[in-house]
Amino acid sequence: MNTINLIGRLTKDPDYRVTDNGTDLCKLRLAVPRRKVHGEDPGAVFITVVAFGAQARSTSEYLTKGREVGITGRLEYSEWTADDGSKRSTHEVIAEDVQFLDRPRVEEPLAS
Repeated sequence: MNTINLIGRLTKDPDYRVTDNGTDLCKLRLAVPRRKVHGEDPGAVFITVVAFGAQARSTSEYLTKGREVGITGRLEYSEWTADDGSKRSTHEVIAEDVQFLDRPRVEEPLAS
């Protein structure tokens, strides 16, 4: 079984594009907090999430940096050779479901 569930905040705005074969694709960068141990803040794990199709369109339209999301998906590993000949690899989560967990922040007008 290859299932992963994550809750975190976007570290930047979603990166949306349409691939050469016409598929909607959106990459999200997610900061998932680590569990606190003995009251210390252990930081976060940064994970790349990829959404396709209608899910890609809605995430790019409604999500922005700092928004909290819940992701259900599967973990994938890929390898490639870079232009300089070096071997590269990455793990990504392929999103099956993206839940918007908070509301967009509304900028309050400045008092005059």
